Amino acid sequence: MPSTKRIQFTATIKAPAGVVWRHVTDPESYRRWASAFAEGSCFEGSWAPGAKIRFLAPSGDGMVSEIAESRTHEFLSIRHLGLIANGVEDTTSEAVRAWAPAYENYTFLPTTEGTTMVVDQDVSAEWEDYITEAWPKALGILKALSESSAVAGGLAPRSEGPGA
Repeated sequence: MPSTKRIQFTATIKAPAGVVWRHVTDPESYRRWASAFAEGSCFEGSWAPGAKIRFLAPSGDGMVSEIAESRTHEFLSIRHLGLIANGVEDTTSEAVRAWAPAYENYTFLPTTEGTTMVVDQDVSAEWEDYITEAWPKALGILKALSESSAVAGGLAPRSEGPGA
């Protein structure tokens, strides 16, 4: 049984859910808001349900995950399965089994002002302080990206399906 606790973060964003979704999943926008966790962060893979996705720091270390659920512009659930260190995926070690699987869920709630984004993240005690500090920064960047796009009419939401 994984030893994690779920923590929650919320941001009110003056942009439609589709714009916020696009900034969450677009590779270039992801690099910008995920820099709150590690400068140069990126992802490899797809946001489609069941797809494998890797979240990587510039060193190549990171997380190996899969998309547990994806409802475009509404909900995205990431199931973190293990770590990547020195290019090697670890999903079976005792250290990983102590916390995996862990979920990171994004809920996009339409409001009259735009979107309330709710992030629910499973986190182990050793990472709680780091995550608690980084998520508000990440959401601030995501908010700025989404609101500037909504005003400028840039980066319009895609409608061709999950992770498109």
